[in-house]
Amino acid sequence: MTYYTPARRDPKAPPIRINLLSDTQTRPTAGMREAMARAEVGDEQVGDDPSVNLLCDRVADLMGKEAAVFLPSGTMCNVTATLVYCRPGDEILAHVSAHIIAREGGTHAALGGFQITPLTGADGKFAPDTFRAALHPRTRYQPPQTLVSAEQTANIGGGTIWKKADLDEVVKIAKSEAKAGPLATHMDGARLLNATVASGIGARDMTAGWDSAWIDFSKGLGAPIGAALAGTRDFIDEVWRWKQRLGGSMRQAGICAAACTYALDHHVDRLAEDHANARALARGLSQIQGIEVQEPETNLVFFRPDGAGLTATDMVAALNKRGVQIAVMDGRIRACTHLDVTSAMIEEMLGHVREIVRKA
Repeated sequence: MTYYTPARRDPKAPPIRINLLSDTQTRPTAGMREAMARAEVGDEQVGDDPSVNLLCDRVADLMGKEAAVFLPSGTMCNVTATLVYCRPGDEILAHVSAHIIAREGGTHAALGGFQITPLTGADGKFAPDTFRAALHPRTRYQPPQTLVSAEQTANIGGGTIWKKADLDEVVKIAKSEAKAGPLATHMDGARLLNATVASGIGARDMTAGWDSAWIDFSKGLGAPIGAALAGTRDFIDEVWRWKQRLGGSMRQAGICAAACTYALDHHVDRLAEDHANARALARGLSQIQGIEVQEPETNLVFFRPDGAGLTATDMVAALNKRGVQIAVMDGRIRACTHLDVTSAMIEEMLGHVREIVRKA
């Protein structure tokens, strides 16, 4: 029995026609594939890939930072950032459901020896006062507090958006109220651009005051691979050292970077369509007796079918038999809308749920 190797899909299973598992499930569009084929490339390891350099400059400007670095994944953005900011035995503060706690395999402890202190709060976000209360003075009995991290949007919280005022207050507390000296601030921006589109607040303003922030191109933006981490030049210089150590320094990465630049040019504004489809899905689910739905703020819809006499696992299995792929996450069902999900697919999925509930 394997525990870690992804299981291949049963070839006898019904084909997936509606994939709501994650926005990572998108396929490159024809235009994106063309951009990748035409990409001007070089050796990224020696700074000689013009497509990578262009993307990094775009991301740094987008977020108002001095520099940026292209990395294979968002997880590597988080890992390299913590490895730069912290030393073994240091303490990181983050929400209890944050990706760095719940979804990155314990890598921050395994590679860095860091302690992550979980902060509680509704909808995947801790209140500034909760952060303030968790701060402690420098003492030999407790680990040095060096970093605070916020996830925008908050995945397990329901794709919820941190309010700009709360982000600003967390920065203020970290820099001027920490009892043992200023903390570094890091924004996990896996779905940052979903937050900017939904809120109308630009990425530069959203990340203002945060020492580092990153965006993922392989989620709602629809690229096949990649993320970009931004911060000061000195910080990014240190990230490059860890990028090399972790095997994330690539060669002709411009082929991938070109897809990401294409996504910035063509796939940002259209995130609003994903949000509209998520609202339509939530509205339809809420009209089915026994289904409890969290109102979505972006492209994630969390719901429970318990009131209809079904467990989340039962519902997911029943939908899978009908060609709808979806996930159980944190005890609830999560449906994720993206550029490969149409409004017609949403209506079809709702029809399947109604039928499953009727037969329960």
